[in-house]
Amino acid sequence: MTDFLFDCLIICPLVFLAGFVDSVAGGGGIISLPAYLIAGLPTHLAVGTNKTVSGLGTSVSVLRYLRGGQVRGEIAVPGAVGSLIGSAIGTRLALALPEQVLRTVLLVALPCVALFLVFNRGFGLETSGEKDMSRRRRAALSLLVGAACGAYDGLIGPGAGTFLIIGFTAVLGTDLLVSSACGRVANLASNLTSMVIYIAAGKVAYLIVIPAAVACGLGYYAGSGYAMRGGSKNVRKIMFAVLALLFVKVGFDLAGAAV
Repeated sequence: MTDFLFDCLIICPLVFLAGFVDSVAGGGGIISLPAYLIAGLPTHLAVGTNKTVSGLGTSVSVLRYLRGGQVRGEIAVPGAVGSLIGSAIGTRLALALPEQVLRTVLLVALPCVALFLVFNRGFGLETSGEKDMSRRRRAALSLLVGAACGAYDGLIGPGAGTFLIIGFTAVLGTDLLVSSACGRVANLASNLTSMVIYIAAGKVAYLIVIPAAVACGLGYYAGSGYAMRGGSKNVRKIMFAVLALLFVKVGFDLAGAAV
């Protein structure tokens, strides 16, 4: 019982923070997965528990964004379908391509993305304007964005939600808040798929799932509220923090691989 309470004290605050960050700008996995590992869960059990808790928590965020009218069906649904397809392809590619090469490319790309956001202060703000296109073209482009980010999720993983937000905004011209809401739907699809697979494989620590899911759900609820209150400006602030965390994580992973 003491060990369980100790694990909760480590995991719950961190997954709350992860849920908050993830609901706003993606990238929550950078915070939540290490929390389970620090608590002593074996890697596969940590990943399975993380996917299960994240899937349940993301549902809270999606519901709040739906109630707030931020989810656009013609973007979110094709994006979710594309994310599922891309994730399956990316997972297969991960088996064939050297992971270190992929992480090196990401390490170079992340500062470029951050600089792009710095020098394009109007990117994704409400005043930037959505691109004029047919509903069919919008759905097709959403599918492609979802597939590309889903493939990245299968290849590397952390930060896929952030790239979904950037992708929707860059390709469709939607503001960062709408992109974040639609990105949550796409992430939910892939999270639930992974959750089912890990549950079937018996790689979920059920004892910790309930308190962690409550903490995560509260984080997602608070984060989506923060995003909707401050609009795209709040999403943009958290996005920079996520990109910095992702850069540090990838750098440490590469340094560890080189030792």
